[in-house]
Amino acid sequence: MANPNLSSFIWSVADLLRGDYKQSEYGKVILPFTVLRRLDCVLEPTKAAVLAEKTTREAAGLNPEPFLLRKSGQLFYNTSPLDLKKLMGDQDHIGENLRAYLQAFSPAVRDIFESFEFHVQIDKLAKSGLLYMVTEKFANIDLHPNVVSNAEMGAVFEELIRKFAELSNETAGEHFTPREVIRLMVNLLFIEDDQALTQPGVVRSLYDPTAGTGGMLSVAGEHLASLNPDARLVMYGQELNPESYAICKADMLIKGQDIANIIFGNTLSADGLNGKVFDYSLSNPPFGVEWKKIEATIRKEYETQGYDGRFGPGLPRVSDGSLLFLLHLVSKMRPARDGGSRFGIVLNGSPLFTGGAGSGESEIRRYMLESDLVEAIIGLPTDMFYNTGISTYVWIVSNRKPAARQGKLQLIDASSFWQKMRKSLGSKRKELSPEHIEDITRLFGNFEEATREGVPISRIFNNDDFGYHTITVERPERDAAGQVVLGSKGKAKGKPMPDASLRDTENVPLSQDIAAYFKREVLPHAPDAWIDTDKTKVGYEIPFNRHFYVFKPPRPLTEIDAELKGVTDNILRMIGGLTA
Repeated sequence: MANPNLSSFIWSVADLLRGDYKQSEYGKVILPFTVLRRLDCVLEPTKAAVLAEKTTREAAGLNPEPFLLRKSGQLFYNTSPLDLKKLMGDQDHIGENLRAYLQAFSPAVRDIFESFEFHVQIDKLAKSGLLYMVTEKFANIDLHPNVVSNAEMGAVFEELIRKFAELSNETAGEHFTPREVIRLMVNLLFIEDDQALTQPGVVRSLYDPTAGTGGMLSVAGEHLASLNPDARLVMYGQELNPESYAICKADMLIKGQDIANIIFGNTLSADGLNGKVFDYSLSNPPFGVEWKKIEATIRKEYETQGYDGRFGPGLPRVSDGSLLFLLHLVSKMRPARDGGSRFGIVLNGSPLFTGGAGSGESEIRRYMLESDLVEAIIGLPTDMFYNTGISTYVWIVSNRKPAARQGKLQLIDASSFWQKMRKSLGSKRKELSPEHIEDITRLFGNFEEATREGVPISRIFNNDDFGYHTITVERPERDAAGQVVLGSKGKAKGKPMPDASLRDTENVPLSQDIAAYFKREVLPHAPDAWIDTDKTKVGYEIPFNRHFYVFKPPRPLTEIDAELKGVTDNILRMIGGLTA
């Protein structure tokens, strides 16, 4: 949870900005200053030693960088004698001194402030006469990790971003995922590997192609550290929003990660980690976002590279790119022969069933199920995310399924696992308690069918239960006398001509014989029908809700009648009262 005192302090800086800045621009000042003060505090204990080391190494004609990193005890350093507290001593030169201090950071940190476009804000604050006051505010708060833990700092960043996104009418949900949803996903990701992850000195890689501010990476790191303090998770990510990217890098930097692994840019059109594979991945891609702007690039990869690229199985409709992220993550899986991989991704409902046989969506589902990659799909409660109340689903995907799961898909309906939040945050009104997370994790871990108060909540299917053949049923064209019209040339010569207006399609489950189905379901109603076998297609859909539907018989008629009579009598009494 975000530290309320810290959040309200940082928020109080907004009072200084009011009038000179629009509300939607507060974040452009407050976020980089928060990062700067955090780094300032982290480097403070080793500052003198780093400056002394710089003098010594430069006098010996050596490149000081590797020595400075060692002295700072971090993956970054600053070679300026200044820090935020010292900047307060020279009010007249605050602007140039602050710039000099920023320039003295190691290159990776300078990139963070460039992504924030912090120089623009320094100019603007200086012009408004606010630069000294704002810098002084931040210089007076202690953000050292001993005072504010990494987890608290991450939560503060998330809260600030959410607030700024709301003020500027942006979709806050594009920036981050609720922590408890991430905890659930991390649990599901690691549960089958608990033994391997508790070995001493274990190193694993984790990737998030939509990294946001780094929340998924951070929670996974915290979880693994709690399982095994000696384990090491090497984190990789890519992010499209410059501010989120800057915060993610800052967060990773403080946690001791190599921030060269955090890439800026659009994952789908410019994969910044091309050719790399990972042990684990996590992602919450934006829901239902169209990919028109990058369509040409994606189509080119699909058409020229096929299965050697990321999108071999097919392309979804341009109005929703979620399944492109699913395929992207499949391409990032470590091959099974090298130990394999597992990933979790949050998707909305449409990837489960949108698109008929032969469509891009159906072909992607077909590839996922025929390749036996999907372990489970978990339906979450509505109102779980900050920017939307829609139903969402966590897919757990693996190319190293345990023997019991092979050829199977588990569906878990966790839509009733929630508690009401004390205070709504945007569209988020519900949350998962630690007990809910534990229950869902157990349902997944046990891999068995289960009910709750007589209602199914976990079901297990064979992969091909979700497949079907779409057959095209033709009926003959007839002339005015009712005689069947026959073809006069080519292949159709002497054969009945189909009447397009009578054409129909039927979906036949893969497990059923097409001829037997046709004989049983179609011929009794249309004895002259036939199947155009050239048009038969294979489709896959996962009608999630249908598998958890429980029929409730309607109430007895006498009960309904009595209720209606009661209401009618009541209305008559009220009318009587009015006319009396």
